[in-house]
Amino acid sequence: SSGINAEYGGSKLKDEVLKIMPVQKQTRAGQRTRFKAFVAIGDYDGHIGLGVKCSKEVATAIRGAIILAKLSVIPVRRGYWGNKIGMPHTVPCKVTGKCGSVLVRLVPAPRGTGLVSAPVPKKLLNMAGFEDCYTCATGQTATLGNFAKATFAAIAATYAYLTPDMWSPTVFTNSPYQEYTDYLAKPFVKQPKKEVKY
Repeated sequence: SSGINAEYGGSKLKDEVLKIMPVQKQTRAGQRTRFKAFVAIGDYDGHIGLGVKCSKEVATAIRGAIILAKLSVIPVRRGYWGNKIGMPHTVPCKVTGKCGSVLVRLVPAPRGTGLVSAPVPKKLLNMAGFEDCYTCATGQTATLGNFAKATFAAIAATYAYLTPDMWSPTVFTNSPYQEYTDYLAKPFVKQPKKEVKY
């Protein structure tokens, strides 16, 4: 993780524990409780990671989740809502992420809107460096793990989407009628059939 820290400018990456939830397994002697930690990490300027780790102890789970979050750091593409003035501040286009039943949609918003979102995606969007964004969520958003993963998937989709400004220039060619106009203008002379002698 020290190499990852160096890669993204030292200690710029800030981590935040989203939730620690106990999960249980039924055994002959009763239940065995472990702790599942969800950790988000970001530099508030175009990078975000999400880590999930389960362990017998809370501290170990958090430590493991932080390491996994650092390993899953992705770049975030930001764009504009309207005129391209100043620095990019919102999502470049409408993007969607899904995990389980939870579907999260991020919609570009004008400057000054802020993050119109539920607390969980708000933390992730803020860490990713978005200033303005509308969100829409459907499904069982109370399942925090899936809600966070769906938001992370939506943020990751910003670079996966090919926007028109990234299209390669189209080279238009003449239509076949235009290209072969000289040949087509000639009068058509029917060739006499050659007799084939057997």
